Amino acid sequence: MKEISVQEVQQRLENGEQLHLIDVREVAEVAEGHIPGIVNIPLGLLEFRMHELDKNKPYVMVCRSSARSGQATAFLTSHGYDAVNMVGGMLAWQGDVK
Repeated sequence: MKEISVQEVQQRLENGEQLHLIDVREVAEVAEGHIPGIVNIPLGLLEFRMHELDKNKPYVMVCRSSARSGQATAFLTSHGYDAVNMVGGMLAWQGDVK
């Protein structure tokens, strides 16, 4: 499974790069604080909403600690999507939060 560090995601965002961030936490968790610009698709709904994603775009999967995002990364990858797991999740995130 492909992985990316929290620091690399933060640096790429600060450099103005547009990343496609998918937060797989539950809606209530996301409401408590999330990276600006994320799309929230709770892990339990991912298989029903993956048709909303583009197989030609790379996605960075985010959750609280990187366990659920790891599951989401494996699931999407197995269906032909380009997904990478943000290791450390929101617990390790030091950047802006909405």
